[in-house]
Amino acid sequence: MTPKIVFDNVTRRFDLKGGSFLALDRFSLDVADGEFVTVVGPSGCGKSTALNIAAGLLKASGGEVTVDGKPVEGPGPERGMIFQQYALFPWLSVRDNVEFGLRIKGEPPARRREIAERFIDLVGLGQFADALPKTLSGGMKQRCAIARAYAVDPVILLMDEPFGALDALTRVQLQDQLLETWSRERRTVMFITHDVDEAVYLANRVVVMAAGPGRLQEIIEVDLPYPRTEEIRLSPEFTAIRNRVWHAVYHQQPAQSHG
Repeated sequence: MTPKIVFDNVTRRFDLKGGSFLALDRFSLDVADGEFVTVVGPSGCGKSTALNIAAGLLKASGGEVTVDGKPVEGPGPERGMIFQQYALFPWLSVRDNVEFGLRIKGEPPARRREIAERFIDLVGLGQFADALPKTLSGGMKQRCAIARAYAVDPVILLMDEPFGALDALTRVQLQDQLLETWSRERRTVMFITHDVDEAVYLANRVVVMAAGPGRLQEIIEVDLPYPRTEEIRLSPEFTAIRNRVWHAVYHQQPAQSHG
């Protein structure tokens, strides 16, 4: 099966005063169509850098990222990006925020309303469609951001710690909601997180990155059935995979210098 997203020896340097910083070092990864991949690693390992290159928000210094075999040369409607910060327009209602990308695409008003309402209902915000973001909780704002990303029908979702700022209960609820939506829509998801439990709970595979410079450390298969449930989260099988990921993240060998 042809991979959906391919990172091929991707390197990224940032220019600093008096030199440069190697954030990503020859990072290679294939993500299959419809796969849910989570990416974990210590701070400074290049997780967000890799995601931003896939989104077309950053250029690689070396190597390339392709989607369906075509090089990523900038942002595109087939890739939806969801950030940790909600990035909602504060002066627009939930409905208007969700319709925003559809308006840019030139969808007629009736079609915009139909699509927006579908995804607002999907994320459980139907009764808040006319509310402004300032009246919503953090979890509700993030659900609105997810609905907006889904509404423009991307085949790929790129998610950069979308639940990182939320309380534990809201985080678990949104994890379950995201998986429920993914199981219906089967989009390709690449999801960055610092949370090992979250990484294992969501994913088909967990990609562990190493820092200094950022590179691929290990890929760990999550051989647990969907739908994921609290019973699975508390199972010995989950604990075993979680412990393996934890060890891979927090007991890494020092990087070899590449000059």
